[in-house]
Amino acid sequence: MMQPDLQVLVQEIRQIAREEILPRFEHIGFAVKQDGSLLTEADLATNQRIATFLLQQWPDIAFLSEEMEREEQARLLREAEALWCLDPLDGTSNFAAGIPLFAVSLALFQRGEVVLALTYDPVRDEMFTAQRGRGAWLNGQSLRCQPSEFQLCNAVAIVDFKRLSPALKQALMTNPPYGSQRNLGSCVLEWAWMAANRGNLYLHGGMKLWDLAAGSLILAEAGGYAATLQGEPVFVAALAPRSVVISPDPVLFAAWLGYLQAQQ
Repeated sequence: MMQPDLQVLVQEIRQIAREEILPRFEHIGFAVKQDGSLLTEADLATNQRIATFLLQQWPDIAFLSEEMEREEQARLLREAEALWCLDPLDGTSNFAAGIPLFAVSLALFQRGEVVLALTYDPVRDEMFTAQRGRGAWLNGQSLRCQPSEFQLCNAVAIVDFKRLSPALKQALMTNPPYGSQRNLGSCVLEWAWMAANRGNLYLHGGMKLWDLAAGSLILAEAGGYAATLQGEPVFVAALAPRSVVISPDPVLFAAWLGYLQAQQ
């Protein structure tokens, strides 16, 4: 199958996000889903516009979204040879609370691996893209992870504490190995920022497929390092949540993963 034209995707996703998400920011309410997460009109409108566009342009590629029922998601992962995976608005709680950290994320799976990825931050007009074997880009400029001047003891870590084990939470809060800690509240942006050398370390205890699919390719093509807490590859074409450990720097990544595994 011929891969979709990345520039056509970039142009349309940027336009949809700017038309459906930005005008609703700080103006639209939200609902609470069964799992406790938030859902806004922007999620639904963006999901519908992108789904319609993808089906019109590439009718042979199946479509999976965060907003679908789990049974349908599982069926698509089992049966589809080529599959879009969309998170129409990651960072919905930020969006609903008026915090300008959220993004659209889209990945293309072929035979169980990510071959094309896009994450778009409409507030900053930052479009992160990647193609397997060809590289990663930010607004068309090549992205390359760089070694850091930081050591683990003074590194800046982006950590989501919510899904970590009690023992690991306690260790990180009482005697952290890093210098300081942040949390953006948008998984797809956190992957993209790591690929752009924004921060030194990253940790998430349980990320969903649509939160990690695009970012895992963007980071890999930028030359960054990622694994689960067990040291396994992060991306698996499955619905079970995956832990995520990242650094753009190989020395920091080894030290960070080693520290985390020693706490288990």
